[in-house]
Amino acid sequence: MRLLILDAALSRCLAALVEGEAIQSLRIAEGQHGQAAALPPLAEPVMEGHLDAVVVCIGPGSFTGVRSAIALAQGIAAGRGIPVVPVTTGEALVAGCDPYFPAWAATENRRGQLFLERFGLGGAALGAPLVVAELDLPRPEGPMTWLVGDGAPRAVARMAARSWPVALGETRQIEPLALAAVARRRLAGELAARPVEPLYVEPPATT
Repeated sequence: MRLLILDAALSRCLAALVEGEAIQSLRIAEGQHGQAAALPPLAEPVMEGHLDAVVVCIGPGSFTGVRSAIALAQGIAAGRGIPVVPVTTGEALVAGCDPYFPAWAATENRRGQLFLERFGLGGAALGAPLVVAELDLPRPEGPMTWLVGDGAPRAVARMAARSWPVALGETRQIEPLALAAVARRRLAGELAARPVEPLYVEPPATT
């Protein structure tokens, strides 16, 4: 399966061509601003040849980045007659975590708070995403919960100071192979379908 991967939810834009479990082509632009202009030139050189689907990260994250990535994904998919597969920020971040432990994705919302997506054993989502202040982080249940994402270090520091059962995972950024892995599960019906629209957790900010 050949997948075009598009992401601009966090602090960088990326476009990649993934075939099977291998990256065939990858373009990345660092920076939290200018995603709407940066992403199309990244996508153009990597989407050569046959594509089976376009995979796009739908957030939570940058309002402008998520919206521009979805619009580009829908345009490419419509032109080629292929589906768009949405993947959330948290789904991608926890994709590499041990399925035998709960994992939470904590990402910066650029307003001093955190987007929090919580997943149980096997990557099952535990409710809707939240936006929380560091002081208001909820207590995890169970023996140990891993936290990943660019907001995970400060979340773990706060939670560990309360002697809560948390550990810091390695993943900080969304990776193309993780997006592809989640998309394949969604296409196979292992994950519930999602609408191809931005996943907003709070009123959009023009960032």
